[in-house]
Amino acid sequence: MTSTDTPSSGAAEQAHGSAGAADRRRWFALAIVMTAAFMDLVDVTIVNIAIPSIQRDEGASFSQIQWITAGYALAFAAGLITGGRLGDIYGRKRVFLLGIGGFTVASALCGFAANPEMLVASRILQGGMAAMMVPQVLSIVHATFPAHERGKVFGLFGAIVGLGAVSGPLLGALLTEWNLFGLEWRPIFLINLPVGVAALILGRRFISESKAPKALKLDLVGVALVTLALLMLLYPLTRGRELGWPLWGYASMAGSLVVFAALVAYERRKAARDGSPLVELSLFKVKSFAAGIAVQTVFGVGLGIFFLVWTLYMQVGLGWTPLRAGLTGVPFSIAVSAAAGMSVQLLVPRFGRKVLQAGALIMGVGVLLYIWESDRYGMSIASWQMALPLVVMGAGMGFIVAPLTDAVLSEVPREHSGSASGLINTVQQMGNALGLGLVSVLFFGQIADRLTLVQVGPAFVNAFQYALGWVAAVMAVIFLLMFALPKRPAQHVEGAGEESAEEGSAGEESPSAGRDGVRDGAQDRVRSSEDAAVSDGGPVLTG
Repeated sequence: MTSTDTPSSGAAEQAHGSAGAADRRRWFALAIVMTAAFMDLVDVTIVNIAIPSIQRDEGASFSQIQWITAGYALAFAAGLITGGRLGDIYGRKRVFLLGIGGFTVASALCGFAANPEMLVASRILQGGMAAMMVPQVLSIVHATFPAHERGKVFGLFGAIVGLGAVSGPLLGALLTEWNLFGLEWRPIFLINLPVGVAALILGRRFISESKAPKALKLDLVGVALVTLALLMLLYPLTRGRELGWPLWGYASMAGSLVVFAALVAYERRKAARDGSPLVELSLFKVKSFAAGIAVQTVFGVGLGIFFLVWTLYMQVGLGWTPLRAGLTGVPFSIAVSAAAGMSVQLLVPRFGRKVLQAGALIMGVGVLLYIWESDRYGMSIASWQMALPLVVMGAGMGFIVAPLTDAVLSEVPREHSGSASGLINTVQQMGNALGLGLVSVLFFGQIADRLTLVQVGPAFVNAFQYALGWVAAVMAVIFLLMFALPKRPAQHVEGAGEESAEEGSAGEESPSAGRDGVRDGAQDRVRSSEDAAVSDGGPVLTG
């Protein structure tokens, strides 16, 4: 009797030990992928706050500082869906490690850039590597954790993302202000090196490999057409003012429409041939999805304009230090995070689409209030006087970003939720890149070529007010487009609970997200299916 009990007990202890080791491994894996997502989000906000210092120290032109941010957004957008598919085909762990390794190398190239041209090229490479790294994050979580634990995991993601939104500008301001080892702004990129190397080493050990059982094929021609069309549109926008708006610039922008048309024709043939297009055109037959894509694109344009002109206004126009500018933005970040959580947990289940429309109006009011205060106080405006419009704007933005993906996906067929989710995040990045390109027209176009030192401040203040007027107009357009969204996302409609009960928890296995710097962690309100987390890039957690 004793002899039979002993092996059985030993086997139980061994199984328990194995389970404990596996449990530790997956939580290590979670920490690694969360660190990667945090690193990417912080990298974007750090760069925004350091742009004036880079422009001053490197002698970069206005178009070059636009491309430092727009190049990243463009490369990220163009490679996002393909990055997700690469993970499905070749293994999420393998592609994640390749992405984080490339991101680290690109960060080093940014930090040691010898001139503005090298910095722009390195930022484009960094965005491309992020497009490989970031889509694997939720896919790895999905493959590593059982369904009943994912709610807690996504809650942690929400907390990390909120922390990144607040800490990014402050970290960038401190690193720039401290001028470590006389490196000026360069530590904002070099800080990624030890983090990336550690994630690479630990990721090889603790992340488990996984692939999609049936992965879609790559559509490299589609990626090439999208990238070409955007370059033909954005390059003349950013360089046009400096070059005197040459004829070839107008021809290039007009030609971009032809390339977009060629993309649509090619994607239709691709869908008919093998069912794996970059863009699932049939999704646009869903009215709410088509409107939602328009909202995401226009919203990305507005954010691209605002964040760049905002930091130029504070640091170049008003002459503030990076630290003061970073601290001034803290109320905005906190307001976005707080409003995002409130909107998904409390307001959207009760009021539906009205919450998003209220967010657009509130953000528009905040922008107009900012214009009024900037005009009233001029060069003598103080940080505390900016707090009210920034909190109002942040609250409005939080009401939009958290529930928007949920609303856009609510009428999309389940089998297309992965493609739809990847496309939503892609078009927002494209909109962001377009907004950054438009800064050349809407902001720098209002500033004379030759200014005396005394004229610089007032010129930047006036240009800021003009650009913000366009951001307010963008919010009005978004408000109108939102009328095409469903009044209530599907999971909040009467009776949706019974349907959800039949389907199990599949509908709550992945968080919806938008890439403006803030994401929601309230996983219990999210509809995006588990496919959205593991195919076509999934919801993206970057800023």
